[in-house]
Amino acid sequence: MSAAATLLAVSHLTKHYPVRGGVLGRSRGHVHAVDDVSFAIAHGETLGLVGESGCGKSTVARTVLRLIEPTAGAIEWRGQPIAALRANAMRPYRRELQAVFQDPYASLNPRMRAADIVAEPIRNFESASAQAITQRVRSLFERVGLRADQMTRYPYEFSGGQRQRLGIARALAPQPKLIVCDEPVSALDVSVQAQVINLLVDLQQEFGLSYLFVAHDLAVVEHISHRVAVMYLGRIVELTTTRRLFGNPLHPYTEALLSAVPVPDPAARRKRLIIAGDVPSPMHLPAGCRFHTRCPYAFDRCRREEPALAEVAPGHVVACHLREAPARETH
Repeated sequence: MSAAATLLAVSHLTKHYPVRGGVLGRSRGHVHAVDDVSFAIAHGETLGLVGESGCGKSTVARTVLRLIEPTAGAIEWRGQPIAALRANAMRPYRRELQAVFQDPYASLNPRMRAADIVAEPIRNFESASAQAITQRVRSLFERVGLRADQMTRYPYEFSGGQRQRLGIARALAPQPKLIVCDEPVSALDVSVQAQVINLLVDLQQEFGLSYLFVAHDLAVVEHISHRVAVMYLGRIVELTTTRRLFGNPLHPYTEALLSAVPVPDPAARRKRLIIAGDVPSPMHLPAGCRFHTRCPYAFDRCRREEPALAEVAPGHVVACHLREAPARETH
């Protein structure tokens, strides 16, 4: 990915939470929520971020938005570092970085009417007449599949899918370049999920949006993403194009995730890779590869040495000792 095409670049992003206890509240250690995560998103691209609950996906999303502060690492927006900016200095970037959250009801102010919820970002970032704002809000309602006569309603008067459409309209209001979608359809009915995903795809094509799409539903991720990053216990273990990841997964954890996806054909048979045991504590990480305690292919080196994320094929990076990068030929 060329530097000119890169919209968001995250390098060695780390987020640790101190754990305190005792009478004096002394530090007892740290929860390693995110460890040394790096990725980039281009203009008009969707990067899917997948993994089990608690792997650090949402922490990455919130840290990129600067809703929580990173412990270490760099975040660059259009080549400008924003990881250490103060609140006032971050304001110009807030308009271009928006979010759609998992719970469409909890993310909406229950005391505000729908029109005011969507209009609020416009009022925050622009000087426009009340008439112009109302017209833009009406247009946004129609674009996300809501009716203009619903503008005076409160969030509780909408269904779950309609609330998420309202959240999408709010995210679109300041005309952003990138929207962080943090499990935007996991709280919705399956039939509504498809409608919302198709809406996001249409909006991306219409407005040239980029998405960081956090999810645990691999079928949804496969439908909407151009590339996919797989996280396990705070680290990215595999990152490549969607077609390559679903067609030829190289990390055992990715292989296990994909083998658990239901197959719509009842006559089809799929080899399942079962991973035993529980996810280790992010406060007490295992030595070596973080996945070795559950990996059916683990050997001695996995227990001693943590694998680096390395490119094993063009555009395909994996952190696994089984997939060492081939030696380059010398001429």
